[in-house]
Amino acid sequence: MREAEASLFCYERGGAVVIRVGIYGGSGYTGEELLRLLVSHPGAKVVAATSRRFAGVPVAEVYPAFSGLTDLVYRDSTPQAIADTTDLVFMALPHGVSMEFVPQFLKAGLKVIDLSADYRIHSAATYEAWYGRHKFPEVLEAAVYGLPELHRERIRSSKLVANPGCYPTSIILGLAPVLRSGWIDTDSVVVDAKSGVSGAGRDPQIATLYCEVSGGFKAYKVGGHRHTPEIEQELSALSGKEMKITFTPHLLPVKRGILSTVYAKLSRDVTPEEATALYRDFYREESFVRICQSGQFPNLSSVVGSNYCDIGVAIDRRTGRIIIVSAIDNLIKGASGQAIQNMNVMCGFKEQTGLPAIALFP
Repeated sequence: MREAEASLFCYERGGAVVIRVGIYGGSGYTGEELLRLLVSHPGAKVVAATSRRFAGVPVAEVYPAFSGLTDLVYRDSTPQAIADTTDLVFMALPHGVSMEFVPQFLKAGLKVIDLSADYRIHSAATYEAWYGRHKFPEVLEAAVYGLPELHRERIRSSKLVANPGCYPTSIILGLAPVLRSGWIDTDSVVVDAKSGVSGAGRDPQIATLYCEVSGGFKAYKVGGHRHTPEIEQELSALSGKEMKITFTPHLLPVKRGILSTVYAKLSRDVTPEEATALYRDFYREESFVRICQSGQFPNLSSVVGSNYCDIGVAIDRRTGRIIIVSAIDNLIKGASGQAIQNMNVMCGFKEQTGLPAIALFP
């Protein structure tokens, strides 16, 4: 174990080193999913989970699925109180709120994984154009965009990881191979993406009530979804030139999952077999990216409940376009699972540790 990593570990459990983990904002869907996955993680123990709404209430009372699995009680604690008892903290607070607390945890010497958008965008001006004023632009320079498949080595040595959004994860992983290879016209990218309702969070909203969603299927935030600059930032880095895309999200009447279909004009002649071979070679060492056989495409039912991203590619010879289909579980690979994948990289665990290997089917 490297010395830098060894300083994190606080005690032993059954002969294994364990880190103490806090979840700041632990009662929403991403906080609950972090708890669910970390309960069985052999190298981490959740010692604190905060919630103003449920302060003093046992986790198992708010989420009965945890009955008999944890005696953790939600608390309304200051960052300092959490920092005194933890080695690493997950920030599961809303955009605009998380930025207030991240610098405090960093100053206290903790490693931080932020699941909000507050530190994902490198440019403060770009952040402010989409989200509002950024109060700590100087901290942006310390943040590493937490997509391990692309930034693993920087994540390994980082103190602050900005966990990617759910739509961006599916889209960036889908486009990375063709952008790195220079196979597509970077001005031609169109993304049609669909998400389950849990992507909207747990707070009640009319648009996500059962009667509003069941039996329906609609586009939303057309031409202006806030994940757009995050996606364009990473795609531009991959291609080596500034990129702008057309991105339209849709709301599926299901609880979990994202399926993104990406269209781009090819800049060279490519067969379906060559496209599949490119993707398999690009992701050949990645545990959580699976490439479908040529002519086959992902299904949400094959990824929901897992940390996998499944990708299938097709060539439309008539139009000269490549079609890329990418599927993830928005709460796992699109949020909490990827956050734990980042924790594993930061703390020297095997990357697959504590993450579900098989989807929930049926």
